[in-house]
Amino acid sequence: MADENQPGVPAPHKMPLPHPPGGHDRPVPPAEPNPSRWGRVDDEGNVYVRTSDGERTVGVWQAGTPEEGLLHYARRFDDLRTEVELLATRLSSGAGDPKHALATASQLRDSLPEAAVVGDLAALGAQLDRIVEQAEGALANAKQEREQARSAAIGRKQALAEEAEQIAAESTQWKAAGDRLRAILDEWKTVKGVDRKTDDELWKRFSKAREAFNRRRGSHFAELDKQRAAAKGRKEELIAEAESLVDSSDWGPTAGRYKELMAEWKAAGRAPKETDDALWQRFRAAQDKFFARRSAVYSERDAEFAANATRKEELLTEAEKIDPAANLDAAKAQLRRIQEQWDEIGKVPRERIRELDGRLKTVSDRIREVEDSRWRRTDPEAQARVDQFRERVHQFEAQAEKARAAGDERRAKKADEQAAQWREWMEAAERAVADR
Repeated sequence: MADENQPGVPAPHKMPLPHPPGGHDRPVPPAEPNPSRWGRVDDEGNVYVRTSDGERTVGVWQAGTPEEGLLHYARRFDDLRTEVELLATRLSSGAGDPKHALATASQLRDSLPEAAVVGDLAALGAQLDRIVEQAEGALANAKQEREQARSAAIGRKQALAEEAEQIAAESTQWKAAGDRLRAILDEWKTVKGVDRKTDDELWKRFSKAREAFNRRRGSHFAELDKQRAAAKGRKEELIAEAESLVDSSDWGPTAGRYKELMAEWKAAGRAPKETDDALWQRFRAAQDKFFARRSAVYSERDAEFAANATRKEELLTEAEKIDPAANLDAAKAQLRRIQEQWDEIGKVPRERIRELDGRLKTVSDRIREVEDSRWRRTDPEAQARVDQFRERVHQFEAQAEKARAAGDERRAKKADEQAAQWREWMEAAERAVADR
């Protein structure tokens, strides 16, 4: 019987034979057709295998003929060779684990000097050497790829950490920067293959940068809240003043103050978002109420001024019909009455003042010319009248000066006009005296 329980000797079994490595279609021979090339059985049943170092005993065969014994150990070799061929095929195709292939090939190669088989052990050993070399190369390539992947992962995390540090130090685009830091964190989690020590160091950098950004952003918004609280207080003060001016009838100065309040409102800055709009509505409501009142008063005044202009046009129609040549005294009396009514009527639209006053002045000039002419012809006391006119000029000039000192510009203007009129009469009387 064969020594099938000998240590280190695999039990004989049949397996399908694979194609050789490299994808060649040549089938692996099922068994050595002439096992006597590689071994022998002596007369006592000892089985030998031939190696480059000479013969060695691989077992004992006593169950049959020597040929059957050699065939039995040749089949054991065939099983071993089949295992080696499968290992080579899986390694070449990439389906096998190089580390496992290396361990298996090394173990098989180390067991060949004691293997209980008969076959070309040298060729099988050479094939195992090639498998070991190929597996070692695959492991080296895998290691290099892992190192490259590790280096790339480290580089990517370094770049992410540097970007986070730059954001933490410089960015004031708070929302965009915060979104970017969250995106960096999400990407950070996907980057694998960094050793723990390096990964911890890079994480500390990123975490520190994120915390610095959060502190700086928190400080910014805390300061912003402080500024907005101050702006709220200032705007409430402006609202209080705006509301106090609502009922003012001092239209010009109050409108000017509202303009100043608007500039101060803009300079105050924004109040907290939840109150800023409400504050603005209060401030704007006060302004609108005042200007609505002013607009109503101005509209009423404009209507009144327009009616005054119509009444003055009626007086002008009457005044322009006066004929001083026919009756000078009656003309003067009629003009004085018209002038008194003119003053009582009051103001007209600004754009009509020059036109209406000019027409009345034309009537007054026409009457004065007639009067001057009469004085020159009929007044025996012309010099006395000159002195009288001069005194009247002085009186009206004094009235104008007194009114102007009191701040009453309207009375001052009226006195100036009367002084001018008396001065013209005085000059006419002087010319009359001079012509005598």
